Amino acid sequence: MAANRLSSLPILILTFSLLSLVKGQEASDSGQYPVVVSTWPFVEAVRAAWRAVDNGFSAVDAVVEGCSACEELRCDGTVGPGGSPDENGETTIDALVMDGVTMEVGAVAAMRYVREGIKAARLVMQYTEHTLLVGEKASAFAISMGLPGPTNLSSSESIEKWTKWKENDCQPNFWKDVVPANSCGPYHAKDSLGLSHGLCSKTTNINPRSSPIGRHNHDTISMAVFDKMGKIAVGTSTNGATFKIPGRVGDGPIAGSSAYADDEVGACGATGDGDVMMRFLPCYQVVESMRLGMEPKLAAKDAMSRIARKFPGFVGAVFAINKKGVHAGACHGWTFQYSVRSPEMDDVKVYTVLP
Repeated sequence: MAANRLSSLPILILTFSLLSLVKGQEASDSGQYPVVVSTWPFVEAVRAAWRAVDNGFSAVDAVVEGCSACEELRCDGTVGPGGSPDENGETTIDALVMDGVTMEVGAVAAMRYVREGIKAARLVMQYTEHTLLVGEKASAFAISMGLPGPTNLSSSESIEKWTKWKENDCQPNFWKDVVPANSCGPYHAKDSLGLSHGLCSKTTNINPRSSPIGRHNHDTISMAVFDKMGKIAVGTSTNGATFKIPGRVGDGPIAGSSAYADDEVGACGATGDGDVMMRFLPCYQVVESMRLGMEPKLAAKDAMSRIARKFPGFVGAVFAINKKGVHAGACHGWTFQYSVRSPEMDDVKVYTVLP
């Protein structure tokens, strides 16, 4: 009898595995998925991602579709070409895509001459063993892989904005402790001119920096997508901070800062003062907090408070969404909005989060 029971054990295990697989499939198609979440009221971008994922596209492909739509629309003038000129009047692109199943990441930073940042980022993920390519070499790679270019990423609007800024003595800008302080460069460190000789240096644990970042001079689309099978991907695209020092890279192409996803837990997207936020990896923090059992709302608030304790003047925000589809946002220094489309909605819904 014992032998007969043992001989039937593999069949029982196989049957149980098949039943589990069927139940898992049923859970995936139960109406919980797909889901699309994005920073800001970038409604058309969310609609584009939703159309893709609702038609069976993968989470990665849907993220690319959504962020591409924002690049084409030049959302807020801070995504895609034609906005946010640097000190030289040039627009450059930062972008990232992350697969929350494989944990693969592709990103480009300070990319010149190529309009389609999110597609370039996906090419890095698809066709290289690298995570991040930068500058003109990122441009050359993207063009060699078939993206259009080289092309001028400036627009009449960005050039006009840059011209007015120059006429205002290049104010505001991102320099500190330099001379001349209130006019255009070239700039020199005060110390190099002996202006601080003999003075005690000041150190502090709290930086009261008042951020020059605002909604319409710097922004990022950060998007998370759950596909019909519950697989997760995130993507970001931005043309960076207006009048940034050439070569500056913000948090947009940094995994764990602007966005992060883990198929076992959930996802996060961020926007705001990337120079500060990237020092804290807020989206990695959010996902890890949710992994430990924290609800999305608390995880998002905790990530913001960690930054605010050190930089009370910063502005920023995150959204968090867990595997159950529960989502929330948190912000500091400004009012934040994020957009959601899920199966029970007829269209995109915009949520407002107060600081």
